[in-house]
Order: sequence, then structure tokens, then C-alpha cells
Amino acid sequence: MENYFLIHGSFSSPYSNWLPWLHEFLESEKKSVYVPQFPTGVGYQNYDNWSKLLKYYLDLGLINENTTIIGHSIAPAFISKFLIENKIKVKKLIFVCGFNNYFGIDEEYDTVNKTMYVDNLSDVRKYSNEIICFYSDNDPYVKYETEKEFARTVGTEEILIPGAGHINLESGYDTFEDIVPYL
Repeated sequence: MENYFLIHGSFSSPYSNWLPWLHEFLESEKKSVYVPQFPTGVGYQNYDNWSKLLKYYLDLGLINENTTIIGHSIAPAFISKFLIENKIKVKKLIFVCGFNNYFGIDEEYDTVNKTMYVDNLSDVRKYSNEIICFYSDNDPYVKYETEKEFARTVGTEEILIPGAGHINLESGYDTFEDIVPYL
């Protein structure tokens, strides 16, 4: 059965940014949607803790070739690493403001993000035939060139949204209509 996973970013939650809107939208379309609350904060947010939680869903058989995973901010790197390490094929990946191996946001973000980075990032293409990457040209947290490089490395399609910041609530995104045609 087709299903969707929505994965939040660092210091975030399933109730932030446009995730609640997207969750509600997908459910109104009669889709199965999972929006896990991953541990956040220094000392809690790391690849091991996040992968344990996602592995729970995997062990239940809920992540498979019928799954679309949508991730924001650090989530695209985490998702890529998880799929590569576990050799899991999914239907589609939609990444929003993804980045990898990027330091310079601030000390706390750099600390919690660094375990998510993946050396063989392009290998994620083996685990999904469709990888759509949204990014902006004025993200206040991650440099444009970094997001663009991430999208070029993994994406089968790149969508630049000019002036959209980090495509989060702070940038005015409590909804994210641009994603709907790609669902």
C-alpha cells in the first residue's frame, strides 16, 4: 500500500513549518501518512537515535517500494544515509533545502547535524528512481551553492524557488503548495 513519511529537520518537530498542513492534505487525499517525532537537541539528535526510530517503521514493513519520503533541512542527508546503509528502495524522495557536509550554521546546529552527513551521497540514487529537490537562493542557514550542489548530486529534478529562505515557517511557509504536483 502506498504511504508517505514526513521527516522534520534539526530542532524541529512534526508540528512545525508546513508539515502539519502537508499531513492534513495527504490524509484528505486518503493517503497513509507517518510523521515521526525524532529526538532533537544537543546530546539527543544524532544519526543513531534517528535511525533507531526509522528502523522501527522499517521493521513493521512500512518503508518499502511504495513509500514516498519527504524531508526538510537535515532530513534529506539523514534519509539518504539511512536508505544507503540499509539498502532500502523507496518509490520517491522529495527533499526540501537539503544539504550534506556543511558546517557554518552555528555550533549547536553543526554539532547535531554532523552525524547525519554521508560520504557516498550519490549512492542514494540506487534506492529511488525519482528524487525531487526543492531549494532557495536566499536560505539564511545554508548557502545557496551548498543546497544546489546537494540537489545536483542526488536529484532527478531540481526546483529553485527564488526568495523562499529556508522554506520554513520563518520564511512564511506554513503551507507549501509548490510540492503538491510532485506528490
